[in-house]
Amino acid sequence: MKLVSWNVNGLRACINKGFQGFFSLLDADVFSIQETKLQQGQIELDLPGYHQYWNYAEKKGYSGTAVFTRVEPLSVRYGLGIEEHDHEGRVITLEFEQFYLVNVYTPNSKRELTRLDYRMQWEDDLRAYLMELDRTKPVVYCGDLNVAHQEIDLKNAKSNVGNSGFTNEEREKMTLLLESGFADSFRLLYPERTGAYSWWSYMFNARANNAGWRIDYFIVSDRLAPAVAESTIFPEVTGSDHCPVGLTLNLEQIP
Repeated sequence: MKLVSWNVNGLRACINKGFQGFFSLLDADVFSIQETKLQQGQIELDLPGYHQYWNYAEKKGYSGTAVFTRVEPLSVRYGLGIEEHDHEGRVITLEFEQFYLVNVYTPNSKRELTRLDYRMQWEDDLRAYLMELDRTKPVVYCGDLNVAHQEIDLKNAKSNVGNSGFTNEEREKMTLLLESGFADSFRLLYPERTGAYSWWSYMFNARANNAGWRIDYFIVSDRLAPAVAESTIFPEVTGSDHCPVGLTLNLEQIP
């Protein structure tokens, strides 16, 4: 089973930059997107063979997530069920026969870290949510998680220490999640690979110079690790300041 996740940084803009061509090329069974920046009724996507699920932010032109899946889920839920967190369209959970898929657009701590305290609460509540799901069946947690976990996950680590997405606090929350029964699928397969990034600033020719950050992930329950056949980054796919990331699961290996 092939899964793809992509922060499209505005779906309408991304469509004008070739989204549907990339969508067809990647040929995923489940395709999750973040930062759609849409309200209900603003777009109609023709994706034959796919079920579509959308979660919109109340604020116009902001945040938002969607999942397109060939396999009809057993159930779908939107948000975390926590009032504080459920106004920005950041979470969609699909239940499949063998696992849960949780598509997330993690809040950015912002410049000057004005939203770091909220981000810390978000991380704790999301981790509790994922752990609760994991008690029922394994979890695949994907999306733009807005953190580079290790120094290996960004080009210029030393100069970015303490900046949004590379604070000790954000990195420690990722460590805590991984210590709670989850694994970073990319690092499972490629623990020491460098230069593997999924986001580049639009400034300073960052993408051309591959001066990027790896902040888009597929995180899996530990017991799904034997089923991880491939974890991929697609830097050649343009259309956004992020590129898609992928996960291939061997369903026969899921306990």
